[in-house]
Amino acid sequence: MINRKTQREIELMRCAGNIAAKARSLAGGLVKVGATTQSINKAVHDFIKSQDAIPAFLGYRDYPASICISVNDEVIHGLPSGRKLLRGDVVSIDIGVKKDGLIGDCAATFIAGDGDKDAENLIKITRECFFEALKYARAGNRVSDISRAVQNHAETNGYSVVREYVGHGVGKKVHEAPEVPNFIERPRKKADPRLMPGMTLAIEPMINAGDAEIRVLDDGWTVITADGKNSAHYENTILITENEPEILTLCEDMP
Repeated sequence: MINRKTQREIELMRCAGNIAAKARSLAGGLVKVGATTQSINKAVHDFIKSQDAIPAFLGYRDYPASICISVNDEVIHGLPSGRKLLRGDVVSIDIGVKKDGLIGDCAATFIAGDGDKDAENLIKITRECFFEALKYARAGNRVSDISRAVQNHAETNGYSVVREYVGHGVGKKVHEAPEVPNFIERPRKKADPRLMPGMTLAIEPMINAGDAEIRVLDDGWTVITADGKNSAHYENTILITENEPEILTLCEDMP
């Protein structure tokens, strides 16, 4: 069942989303050579708590950290640790914030120090995939219109799209209906809901520099590219309205 949000719920999601966006910006500023991924996790955790909010990922399905930090060939769900970032590392940070019972979910990818042009372009195209999808996130369109926009932009630029993990509805829970794939399923096996005002979606392109194939490490969480090439991630929570979609994970210095 797809939950369309009330005006009060939307107001609360704007608040949670603003905190999540500020946390993402904070995290991006901490992606520096020599920083540990655990230190970034702690800083974001402390910031979220300072806003009288809750890190939505901590304890979710037993996830042990407040944010996901995935480096280089790690696609998503990377576990913070004592690992020190090296110059040129590609660092994807995924953040969920729960405030007054509603959730904001966002992600972005950053480079520690100076990155090479290939890494910079991967991050650029991944971000563009989101904004291409946003053009189609309008009432009357279908989820597949979002999916097609992401896939077309990624593949046109020579990248591949992760299939096993997708965007999703978000609200009182981190994951709600509907699923929002970043590709067109052929043949289609799942429903393709029509977008309606009040729907809130986390659109999150996960784009690989090489092949689309992935695997999960023995920790049960970290997803990596099968070919060892870099991956990037970009996400915002959005609201479907009667007119233009609204980005709910928004702050003045949104990356």
